[in-house]
Amino acid sequence: MAPPRRPTDVRPAPPSFRESPPGPRVGAISLNPTGVVFVIALIGSVAYLFYAFTVRDASQIPLLASGAAVLGFVFGAFSIIGLVATWRSSIHGRDGRAFGHALVGGISALVAAGCFAAAIILGILASSP
Repeated sequence: MAPPRRPTDVRPAPPSFRESPPGPRVGAISLNPTGVVFVIALIGSVAYLFYAFTVRDASQIPLLASGAAVLGFVFGAFSIIGLVATWRSSIHGRDGRAFGHALVGGISALVAAGCFAAAIILGILASSP
């Protein structure tokens, strides 16, 4: 009769050294096209929302609604990225990193929900007479 398997026997031990992935890097962060696009989208949507706060005419409420919706989409994408990163980190046995990814992804999902709620409320306000 074989001895029962311990939970540590299920996952392979992480390697003691890791090769740095190829491609451009900024410090410890590797640059990839998707990450660059999402950072530009985040900066652009925050800048657009800031611009919408400074407009003082009848179009301010629709501008704020569209800015909140775009920011909600960006944070929704960040939460999906956090989900994928959590899954990959947990498969490779990096549980602390997986917890951090899950925490950041969950906070991103909450911010996305808040942005969508604000966009819906502002859209209702914009369409009222």
